[in-house]
Amino acid sequence: MEYMSIRRAAALCGGQLCGACDPETGIGKIVIDTRAVENGDLFAAFRGERVDGHDFIRTAFENGAACCIGERVPEGETRPVIVVPDVLTALEQITAGYRSDFDLPVVGITGSVGKTTAKEMISAVLEQHFRTLKTEGNLNNRYGVPMMLSQLNSSHEAAVIEMGISEFGEMTRLARMVRPTIAVYTTIGHAHLEFLHDLDGVLRAKTEMLDLMPETAPVIVNGDDEKLLGLQCSQRKITYGFGAHCDVRAENLETGETQTCEIVCGLRRIPVRIPAFGQHYVYAALAAAAVGMLLGLSDREIADGIAAFHNVGRRGETFSSAGITVVDDSYNANPDSVCNGIDNLVKMPGVRHVCILGDMLELGENTLKMHYDVGSYAREKGIDLVLTSGNCASEMSRAAGDRGRNFESREALVTALPELLKEGDCVLVKASKGSHFETVSAALRGIRLTNKEID
Repeated sequence: MEYMSIRRAAALCGGQLCGACDPETGIGKIVIDTRAVENGDLFAAFRGERVDGHDFIRTAFENGAACCIGERVPEGETRPVIVVPDVLTALEQITAGYRSDFDLPVVGITGSVGKTTAKEMISAVLEQHFRTLKTEGNLNNRYGVPMMLSQLNSSHEAAVIEMGISEFGEMTRLARMVRPTIAVYTTIGHAHLEFLHDLDGVLRAKTEMLDLMPETAPVIVNGDDEKLLGLQCSQRKITYGFGAHCDVRAENLETGETQTCEIVCGLRRIPVRIPAFGQHYVYAALAAAAVGMLLGLSDREIADGIAAFHNVGRRGETFSSAGITVVDDSYNANPDSVCNGIDNLVKMPGVRHVCILGDMLELGENTLKMHYDVGSYAREKGIDLVLTSGNCASEMSRAAGDRGRNFESREALVTALPELLKEGDCVLVKASKGSHFETVSAALRGIRLTNKEID
């Protein structure tokens, strides 16, 4: 943090500064893991269920922290600690104060599916013209957003911040820190229904951001999403999608391992190449083009940025192994994203199309029905084999009928794959992060098939 002293940080959060220090000492980025501490950083000590960050304050100072923030001072500690009633609330207050020091375009991205893909695509476009800060990894929540915004500095000309929530009120807290000048919405889908109840609840929670944005701020939404298309807001709404009604739309789409299309907005027609397979990447490109147009980028800059896109972290990564093609989308899952993955899978050239699916988490009281409906969807779309493991995932294989098979554990599923899969198969691996299906994808990378011929 370029413009943040220990004194100012304490004042912003109303904390008590304890210990000996020069209160005008500047502090660097916010960190919550002592292994990431660098000279001058602010270490936040969180009290977790299994680990108490206060026990690591001494280590943080030894690693170079300029200051720590916590709910108590460890016995014998004489170096500067800002003591507050609640560390997370204090970080939000400090971050909001720091964000107010910057006057630059900040894109806030949210939605039920496709946030990270949109973030990467929009960043790739903006980086053609601006020095851009973007969310790293999964730092998109109340813990991660302060860590990201603390990395803002005077060299940045734009920022792209992913905003993930699971409860009402979280988006308000994030928006107070991020203060987006442009909002981007991907989809409103069946995610976190355990807390948000239904699609209207998801929409209401996600759009809390708009209450903190000026009426002059543009709000970019997926115009093919029914809930977003019907969104009423005081801001200027810009739609993107495939529909003729969309302000920014894709025409002349050609699909393959990469995709090409024309992005059309008024009189502008931008031919683009999207270096990834799947309709959701087209949506991300459209959102990125809309942001680029708003911020004055040329057609060439927009096209070059989309072409420079790189996927991250088990989100639709495609690889080949032992004659099968695998789409590793094991990072996360909800009913909408799984059905979207099925739609993309059946478009891929293959002898058979196979889904390997695990539990979708945080879906609330209708979770079993939602899993069953996904299995029915797979059967309707002609998926040849639905392999599942998980407490609820068995409903998907049950719905798939004679095309489905459930396993008591991931280990049993992995053991059966060499016999069940054949050369020429196209395979989708998808589950919620907590289901740990990355182990299934890892096994597929080194698979040796027992049967190479299709029955």
